[in-house]
Amino acid sequence: WAAVAGEGLRCDVMRRHVFLTGPPGIGKTTLIHKIIDVLKSSGVTVDGFYTEEVRKNGRRIGFDVVTVSGKRGTLSRTRNDADAVNSGRCEYRVGPYEVDLPSFECLALPLLTKLNGKADKEKKVYVIDEIGKMELFSEPFIRAVRQILDGTDATVLGTIPIPKGKPLGLVEDIRSRRDVKIFNIFIIGGFIFSGKCTSFQTLAKATNCRIESSANTDCRPNKTQTH
Repeated sequence: WAAVAGEGLRCDVMRRHVFLTGPPGIGKTTLIHKIIDVLKSSGVTVDGFYTEEVRKNGRRIGFDVVTVSGKRGTLSRTRNDADAVNSGRCEYRVGPYEVDLPSFECLALPLLTKLNGKADKEKKVYVIDEIGKMELFSEPFIRAVRQILDGTDATVLGTIPIPKGKPLGLVEDIRSRRDVKIFNIFIIGGFIFSGKCTSFQTLAKATNCRIESSANTDCRPNKTQTH
């Protein structure tokens, strides 16, 4: 696989945030994991969270939110699952899933507010995977993401869903921002691609770090993919 985040630098030096988009299961989170590994090995500070599907007896029963440091909390569960949160009383639903908003906010918001309140000049990459319907039930999350995008302390590496149904306000705002480069992820012959696979130079520029891409890496997705 090759890097996903370089084309934006050549198009517009002001584009310092990178977002991946594509249908569920295409491999966005798989790529996020690979990019995190490369960034860390290059000395870039990475923080944030990603979503990971939860399965029971081979059946997907929901999603967890996992921080880059390894902390985990419930994001959603199917209503019929024995471990579903607030079964029968949940206000927030997306398809068959009930969203545990307090659990999500308890894990994600401290990371976001910590970054927004940080006074040092260290540049970091902040992972937000993803900004989708479940996460957008949280108004504090929306405000925190806007603050990070507008600030100067971090480059965001995030994922957003493809347009479908009613537009999502924050997602549409991200798509229209001049400082954002969006990559559409697709698969050909079992390989993950994003337009022209190039290098990590957009992230490198934003974090003042030189990032080399390995000659033996490829676009192969992991066997177990998240959304």
